[in-house]
Amino acid sequence: MFILLSVFMTLPVLLLAATPSGAPNAVAFAESAVIVCVLGILGLLLTFREPRDLKPRYMFVLTVSSWFVIALLSSLPFYLSDNGISAADAFFEGTSGITTTGATVFTGLDTMDKDLLLWRSILQWLGGIGIIGMFVAVLPFLRVGGMRLFATESSEWTEKALPRMRTLSRGLLFVYVVFSIVAVVTYYLSGMSLFDAFNHGLTSIATGGFATSDLSMGKFSDLILLESTFFMIIGSLPFFLFVREMHGQRGVLFRDQQVRLFLTILFVVPAMLTLYRWWVSPVPFDPVHNYTATLFNVTSVVTTTGYASEDYSAWGPLAFVVFFFLMFVGGCSGSTAGGMKIFRFQLSLIILREQLMRLLHPRAVFTRNYNGRAVSDEIISSMIAYTFIFLLCLLVITVLLASLQLDFVTALSGALTSLTNVGPGLGDIIGPAGNFSPLPDAAKWVLAVGMLMGRLEILSVVIVLSPGFWRG
Repeated sequence: MFILLSVFMTLPVLLLAATPSGAPNAVAFAESAVIVCVLGILGLLLTFREPRDLKPRYMFVLTVSSWFVIALLSSLPFYLSDNGISAADAFFEGTSGITTTGATVFTGLDTMDKDLLLWRSILQWLGGIGIIGMFVAVLPFLRVGGMRLFATESSEWTEKALPRMRTLSRGLLFVYVVFSIVAVVTYYLSGMSLFDAFNHGLTSIATGGFATSDLSMGKFSDLILLESTFFMIIGSLPFFLFVREMHGQRGVLFRDQQVRLFLTILFVVPAMLTLYRWWVSPVPFDPVHNYTATLFNVTSVVTTTGYASEDYSAWGPLAFVVFFFLMFVGGCSGSTAGGMKIFRFQLSLIILREQLMRLLHPRAVFTRNYNGRAVSDEIISSMIAYTFIFLLCLLVITVLLASLQLDFVTALSGALTSLTNVGPGLGDIIGPAGNFSPLPDAAKWVLAVGMLMGRLEILSVVIVLSPGFWRG
């Protein structure tokens, strides 16, 4: 993984070599690539010994440590550049990139060195495919996450299952690359420069949200906003279902319950908010433009992409509250999106209905089914545990940020946006019209750790940090 990361560190220099501006931070990228590559080679030399059986204990440590270390190594080009970026800012930006969060501490993006902008986008693209692989293969094996509800074969690491895993892995990579290329070409044909199209194409499919301008996507036309909305939705759908469609299982994508609810949310909420904006608007209302902007920004938050075309926190009190709760939602399991995921809300509704029916019919026997499969008590327990630990972490991070003298809205929305990997928060400081640069360094470290915990489904990190894990 380190060696692969070092190879990608050379891309900003190679891709910009023929441009007039070139790569101003070529030395920083070269030094970073060498450091990471040497660490990778040393790791290979140290692991040439008797192979061990793959056990969940080893995989927990490997998964958690690799994401933390790669986030740290990803920040090297920022820190070693000639832009005077502090260690806290570099780590925050690197973590935000690899976790596809999209929160940024950088200002002046329109005039920023292009190699650093390109590295941010590449990081999010790498993080996107890494997240898909983790959700489809690693977390089900560790009995964490929700993929066991949708693709039970992905949780088997037996010799019998390995050929299917290889086929699935190749299919996921193929689909991810093809969608990325289509996004880049579409943006370019719609009027973006090649540099902007490449960057936004990578970050749209990865639902990352890093842009090349301080205006984010606000500098582009309504057509591009609609195209971006489409690609953000694509990135938030289960990629393993695209692979199944590709292998002849027609219609499986839209028969999935989480996909249907996800698309329903993106149909209903923007329409309601557009009507609300028309109702409270003191100026002449352009329904087409305003619906496009509302659809785009709602999709950006629900898919945890983090783009913004305007300051939606200024649309009125109702819009402010709606966007706050939309930050919890997230995309579908098996996608690049973060958040709590659609399926957890659906399981919660199933449990609620069951409990209400039990009050009416105490002796009745109920079965839980989701997507045509029985939902075991283990999955329900895992969902409840995740929800509890999520809310507990939200409380702890909010208190930590408040202790650093941040106001309530900034502390709460900052904690929430880091755990759900949304990107911008709410309020005047870290809202869609601001960024995270004014925050103290301690807050940036706390939020970076929150991003990693949210990306790893929280439980993975909590297990590794528990004393019982190391005593067992």
